[in-house]
Amino acid sequence: MIKKMGIGWNLRKLMAARDMFQTTDLVPLLAERGVHLSREQVFRLVTQLPQRLSMDTLAALCDILQCTPNDLIEVQAVNAQVSKAVGDDLPAPQARRTTIRRPGQ
Repeated sequence: MIKKMGIGWNLRKLMAARDMFQTTDLVPLLAERGVHLSREQVFRLVTQLPQRLSMDTLAALCDILQCTPNDLIEVQAVNAQVSKAVGDDLPAPQARRTTIRRPGQ
């Protein structure tokens, strides 16, 4: 069995807890910590689960929000267990009798 995992991204929730409701509020705060991202990049960082996140950005976010990486990133089991795609533990196919009929029979 394969365990499928998901990730919860809590940046928006942590920002709201600190009265930060505009994604642009983060741009200068990140820049003060040496992380230079455009407004569009910060918007995507806040509104979407990042596929890649630099350690510098993660450290800056933790410093700004006074939190730990565990507060930002939450690992969750999406499905408790998923069966493997290739036939482990599948029953063997049942044989069927076939009758061949020739034309005219």
